[in-house]
This record gives sequence, structure tokens and C-alpha cells, in this order.
Amino acid sequence: MTRVSALSAATLLVLLIVPLVAWAQGAPFTITLATKVAILAMAGVGLNIALGIGGLVSLGHAAFFGIGGYAMGILASHSQSFTPLMEVPFLIEGTKSMPVIWLTAVLAGAMAAWAIGALSLRTSGVYFIMVTLAFGQMFFYFAISWPAYGGEDGLSIYVRNSFPGLNTLDPIQFFGIVYAILLIVLYLAHRIERSAFGLALDAARQSEARVRSVGIEPYRVRLLAFVISGSVTALAGALFADLNRFVSPSMFSWQTSGEIMIFVILGGVGRLIGPVIGAGVFILLEHFLGGVSEYWLIYVGAILLGTVVFAPGGIVGLLAGRRGQHG
Repeated sequence: MTRVSALSAATLLVLLIVPLVAWAQGAPFTITLATKVAILAMAGVGLNIALGIGGLVSLGHAAFFGIGGYAMGILASHSQSFTPLMEVPFLIEGTKSMPVIWLTAVLAGAMAAWAIGALSLRTSGVYFIMVTLAFGQMFFYFAISWPAYGGEDGLSIYVRNSFPGLNTLDPIQFFGIVYAILLIVLYLAHRIERSAFGLALDAARQSEARVRSVGIEPYRVRLLAFVISGSVTALAGALFADLNRFVSPSMFSWQTSGEIMIFVILGGVGRLIGPVIGAGVFILLEHFLGGVSEYWLIYVGAILLGTVVFAPGGIVGLLAGRRGQHG
């Protein structure tokens, strides 16, 4: 077993053990923190597919995070108010079923990522960054001016959505759902990275000309990666909204995009387990330093700066060494 594999296994084991111990001790808040880490790590894994493998620096991934959140909020709000979502051309009702909501969030995220990617991927470098940021802000201001679903006040969901055979209001059971999905997403990301598609995406990041010379169009490869990335991030957004039972325009904000990118950079760009470690470190800093000072993000900034300067491979690279850029 390599150092990276051992670190990955240890990280996932700690993420599982902490809430189990908290459950045994009757500490639901700690379970909620662990659930939050798992969900935000999932969003980071989504971004890492585009950024770590494809080199696509997106500052608009909050758009997909928010789309997933609003997919949950809209469906659940219509279900709890007993009003149809749409009556023409046929009746569409709201739902409290998590699997249906997840599927809706993934499809909505994929469609949005395809539309945004189809335009933004025609640019590169700083232009790509700014175009994705612009799309994210467009969704943010649209959500603020959408009074039907709370506008800038957001939308509250009174009871958490349901999953067959489980009590989702029980923190440890909801954590179990989120943790299982995180494992599936990590496995998906691993398979993508090792597949022919992943190799083509990585090659397109290094040299477009060489990829074209073997008959592969970099634009199409990147667009597919962007769609997969947006879908995973949208799924995380739906779970995050369900965790809080609340959705608001802040899920679309550029600060949210920045935080997701911080998870990836702290943990290690292109490292499979990197977003999980990055999200864990970020939430721990928020929890412990947030109670000390309202300017706790200054410390996060200092740590991020130190990571970029002294440990460009992130925490994973620092602990596991430089062998293997990905893994």
C-alpha cells in the first residue's frame, strides 16, 4: 500500500469513526459537523474532476452547488405546501423523496454545466475563470430576485426529506447516507482518473496539440468533464440544503465558489482524497477559530498562503510525499 492509499484510508476511517463515537456519547452537533465535512468534500471532489485532472480553474462552481440546493428546496417546498410545481402540459408535484430529489439535482446540474461549459470552454486562462465567475453571479442575482422561493431571505424546509427505510431526522442515519454517497463519488472520481477518458483529459491539460494529433478533440473531453463535475457539485448542494433544511442565494455566491476551491487547494489539487482533508481542515478551523474571532478567515488565508508557497502539493503532498501527482 502506498502512502497516499494509506492516508486516504485513514482519512475516510477517521471521518467514519468520529460521528460514531459522537453518537455513542450523545453529541449530535459533532455528527452534524462530520456530515457537513462529507458534503463539502463531495463538492470539492466535483471541482477536482475539472480542476485537478483537466486544469479547469472554475470560480463559478457555486452555480451548480446552488442549483442542487434549489432543486431540493423547490421540490420539497411544493410538497410541504401541497401545491403542484407545474400544471401544464401535465401535473408535476413536489416530493420529499431524497432519491428523486438527488436525480433532479444531478440532471439540473448537468444541464447547467453543459450550457455554461459550452460557452466558457471556448475561452481559456483568465477569461475562462471570469466567464465561470460571471455565470455564478448571474445565478446569485437571479435567486435574490426570485420572490416565489424566498428571494434574498431564502427558503426554509420544515422537515428533512425522506429515504426509504431510514429516519433521516436521526443525525447518525443521515450521516450514513451522506458518507455512503461520498464513497461512491470518490470511487467514480478514481475510475474517471484511471480511465481512457481521464488520461485524455489530463493529456489535454498538458498539450492540446498532441491530443488533437491522435484524433481527440480537447473541447469535447473538457466539456464532458465539466458536466460530470457540475453534476457531482449539484448533488452536494442538494445534500447541503437538506442538512440545513434551508436554501438561500448565498449558495450561489462567489465566496462559496472560493471555499470549494480552498478545499481542493488545501488538500491537494489532483489528489483524490485532497478535498476531504481540505474540507475537514476548513470546518475545524471554522468551528474552533470562529468562536475566538469573527476574523477567523484571516488564519485560513495565512494557512492557504503557506500551503501554496511551501506545500504546493497540498496537505496530501506534504504527508505522502511527491510521488504521483494524482491519487
